[in-house]
Order: sequence, then C-alpha cells, then structure tokens
Amino acid sequence: MVIVTPVFIENHPFIAISVQLPKTNLLAVAGDKGYIMCGALDVGLLNEKLKSRGIIAGRAVGVRTIEQLLEAPLESVTIAAEELGITVGTKGKDALLKMI
Repeated sequence: MVIVTPVFIENHPFIAISVQLPKTNLLAVAGDKGYIMCGALDVGLLNEKLKSRGIIAGRAVGVRTIEQLLEAPLESVTIAAEELGITVGTKGKDALLKMI
C-alpha cells in the first residue's frame, strides 16, 4: 500500500509518502527543493554517481513512521544539503525547513 499525505511544518506544505512493504516501510517527506528519507536512501550514491544533479537530501535510520522521520536526527546528508547548512544530526523537520 502507498499512502501520500500532506504535512505542514510551521505552515509550510510538504508531501509525506509511506510505502508499506513486506517487513518494512519506505518513508519520505519531500518539498520543492529536497527531501528526507528513511534508511533506504543511498546518500553515497547521490553524492558520487549523481553529484552533478545537486540533490538535496538527508537520511534518518531506525524510523518506522513519518512522525519519527520528522523528529529523528539525520544520519547522513548530501553535499548539496550541507551547502544549505543541513548537517548530520539535524532533525528531519528542521532540515526540511532549510530546503524551502
């Protein structure tokens, strides 16, 4: 099952996506410029193979819900996210606000 819902952080709209897979969930919250995602996100791939695209993204691990993803500290971030001031340890929702 795929669930897509709006999420508002400080009155700014984002899209939350949850894909329920066998034994796990794929979670992401996206805005116009970037996104955060669960541990399935391969930040290394984005930084190395897709570096020219300048993808703004961060990954949190150990989360099972969108709410947890928003509150969790990011475990890794892309180079483009770092350029916006998003660092490892930034809460998911705070990172999204920097992506506006």
